[in-house]
Amino acid sequence: MQKSLRVGQILYTNVLPVYFYFDQPKFEDRIQFIRQVPAQLNQAMAAGEIDMGPISSFSYAEHASQYVALADLSVSAKGRVGSLFLFSKKPIEQLNGSRIALTNTSATTVNLLKIILHKFYDYEISYVTQEPVLDEMLLDADAALLIGDDAIQAKRNSRNLHVYDLGELWHQFTGYSMTFAIWALRKAVIADHHDLIAEVHASFLDSKRKTKENTAPLIDYVHTHFGGEKEEWVRYFQGLQHDFGDVQRIGLEYYYRCAAELGLLAAPTTVDLWQAGGRQTKTTLTR
Repeated sequence: MQKSLRVGQILYTNVLPVYFYFDQPKFEDRIQFIRQVPAQLNQAMAAGEIDMGPISSFSYAEHASQYVALADLSVSAKGRVGSLFLFSKKPIEQLNGSRIALTNTSATTVNLLKIILHKFYDYEISYVTQEPVLDEMLLDADAALLIGDDAIQAKRNSRNLHVYDLGELWHQFTGYSMTFAIWALRKAVIADHHDLIAEVHASFLDSKRKTKENTAPLIDYVHTHFGGEKEEWVRYFQGLQHDFGDVQRIGLEYYYRCAAELGLLAAPTTVDLWQAGGRQTKTTLTR
């Protein structure tokens, strides 16, 4: 039997609080989970192969006319993220004119790095996109960008490299929160699946709430399956935000304005939120 709603899931630990207590048996006959890295989910959502789920916030802006965002869900941070790293052979102050290898799994963070280096440092940089294998990326590049669990693993073995957290750099320059992924919903499926979408959305929010109330089971799970020290994982999840309120919106929409200023986006955009009772659009402060 064909399931009626296709739901994406990012193949990184950073989304686990939203999925850890998700009531999958309740939806077993009605939804299909599709698990991919962000760049693949971005493509699948744009192609209509996924109906809802987390995608790169940059990809949301590219397709804003076709999507709305599920209220109060994101992967954000105000400062240090712990899984978005620039690994460099030399200090960032010496990277002007350098060659940087970019992971092929990202959209938001790739463009965040370009904003930081071109707008805030005023550098000229050449880029190459590669598979996320740090040693190979650094063979012919001065620095390399990794995200997600690839970045976490590489950080553990990054001796003799300068390592920069992009969420931290963004906050230092702007004072804003940064949203890396939002849960998008294709407008085309809302009319046919409104009630089911509302149920899935509520289950995501419930999982997020339960994880906040007691993180110990989640920490035990990632420690068992992904290694590292428990204290490392505690710090990691403490630094992440999975809400999407005014703080996250203002930071993200400033990011969109920066991206448009550099020609990375055709135009700045706002985020249109969907909730069970309908959808709403809010304007934000300009800067």
